[in-house]
Amino acid sequence: MAVSVFDLFSVGIGPSSSHTVGPMRAAGRFARHLAADGLLPNVARVRVELYGSLGATGAGHGTPGAVVLGLEGSAPETIDPLLAKARVEEVHAGGRLLLAGANTIDFDHAVDIVLSLKAMEFHSNGMVFLAFDGAGDVLSRRVYYSVGGGFVVDEQEAESGPREDATVPYPFNTAAELVRLATDNGCSIAELMARNEAALGREPDLRAGLLRIWTAMRECVEAGLAATGTLPGALKVRRRAHLLAESLDPDDPLYAMDWLTVYALAVNEENAGGGRVVTAPTNGAAGVIPAVLHYYSRFVPGASDDGIVEFLLTAGAIGHLFKANASISGAEVGCQGEVGSACSMAAGGLAAVMGGTPAQVENAAEIGIEHNLGLTCDPVGGLVQIPCIERNAVASVKAITAARMALHGDGTHHVSLDTAIKTMRDTGADMMGKYKETSQGGLALNVVEC
Repeated sequence: MAVSVFDLFSVGIGPSSSHTVGPMRAAGRFARHLAADGLLPNVARVRVELYGSLGATGAGHGTPGAVVLGLEGSAPETIDPLLAKARVEEVHAGGRLLLAGANTIDFDHAVDIVLSLKAMEFHSNGMVFLAFDGAGDVLSRRVYYSVGGGFVVDEQEAESGPREDATVPYPFNTAAELVRLATDNGCSIAELMARNEAALGREPDLRAGLLRIWTAMRECVEAGLAATGTLPGALKVRRRAHLLAESLDPDDPLYAMDWLTVYALAVNEENAGGGRVVTAPTNGAAGVIPAVLHYYSRFVPGASDDGIVEFLLTAGAIGHLFKANASISGAEVGCQGEVGSACSMAAGGLAAVMGGTPAQVENAAEIGIEHNLGLTCDPVGGLVQIPCIERNAVASVKAITAARMALHGDGTHHVSLDTAIKTMRDTGADMMGKYKETSQGGLALNVVEC
């Protein structure tokens, strides 16, 4: 299935693409289904059952509020984060929900949203939506899965598998195919992606669309740098991006790398606070690519908007490989699928804009994921804060190191990106469930015990 770069980089709100953005989109789909089938006027009550990772950490990830907003017809791409918080509080306090923006129904958050630790068979992030009439009879039941990065599939799509709804001129499902296509056609990976994007037709002006994504990333960094105080939640984590930025010394030989850290912290603190972010490819890993892009834009001589576009297209090609052959869901394969994928995408993108060949880009991407293999997803308190925020900063440094290592070689290396992606998938399958975004193991358990 062809995945557009605009699927991998989409504007939404924090703190989680799979636990906030995805459930909001699923709830919106359910509400639209009720309206399209003419059932909306007869609905007296809805119930939402959240399973697996959603049930375990949904409360800390803002899932119940996201579901409320989606049922009312809001979309993560357009909703104002501040207004969203206020509306969720209104619904919880008043016990009334405006279903699909048209039918006011009673809604008791404590009763109508059910959290279950039981995982559904297809994916850990499973959701069941039910609508009842005034007599208590079920009018409709729909199942959805939030499969990472804000992507949502329903029960039928899960059973039938991905559909080929668009033909692209240069289809690829492996990194080997991608490098061969670029080499045989005498072009860059970004140029191949651009031709495929033209066939998908998601944006009439590809360059302008990608620069809008870059603008959204910059705005997120600016918001994170301006914010102070503590993040929401019981951990009371202090925002550090603003304070660290003020303390940096231009004469420090690692000045640029310190800014890289600041950029990543700014994005992920903004995400943890429920602000507007760009999934890249997820919210939990949203800081890596913007941080490396800011590093490129500010500190690499000759950086340009054309380079930004090339970076995002190249990173998108690599992200497609992870989405197609493994997973970008922490609930499915651990944080190696989120921060690991983002590190790989950023490494490949940076290698490309630094003049790397397709083989060197593949090498950089492989190094980026190889040294994130086995990374668990164990958010303390079910919040996307510890270790998630710092983890993005560390992965940003890894991405630059990976790109530089690859550029000092000729693209020849022992472990292929395809092998590393398969290893990530296999490792995720072997990983115990408590290390996959349930907050039942790892740091999430031991920090609380301490």
